[in-house]
Amino acid sequence: MRHTIAVLVEDRPGVLARVAGLFRRRGFNIESLAVGVTEKQGVSRMTIVVSGDDRTIEQVTKQLNKLIEVIKVSDVSKNSVERELALVKVSATPQSRAEIIEIANIFRARIVDVARDSLIVEVTGDEDKISAFIDLMKQYGIKEVTRTGKIAMQRGSKALE
Repeated sequence: MRHTIAVLVEDRPGVLARVAGLFRRRGFNIESLAVGVTEKQGVSRMTIVVSGDDRTIEQVTKQLNKLIEVIKVSDVSKNSVERELALVKVSATPQSRAEIIEIANIFRARIVDVARDSLIVEVTGDEDKISAFIDLMKQYGIKEVTRTGKIAMQRGSKALE
């Protein structure tokens, strides 16, 4: 089962390497990792997606909590809002451009760059939506794709502190 773990850490050099090293040493594969600043200065938030049973996730959580720079660890797999962002550069001929734009509109995606022979489309949503959009774009010729990985936040008024 896939779990999404939110980790608040001190925003210092080397913290990401220590967290990734912990996963490596334990033999756990990180499926997705997103890191960014938070509303608190000096604190970053890591969103890590990892597969494993409840016992495995409990072990990962305990090991993360042992790291000095870790402030808080939470499994946010349930009752959360999860999103991913992708940029897709797709070949666009004069004949296919309108079709690509129409598909982007259906997915509530945005065209963020237009070139003579390509478009870059920004799409956000859950993993399935992003994958479905990319699959539809394959028929036009995908030149490049980049995905952020999942970010997640618990629903309701409770904050990860």
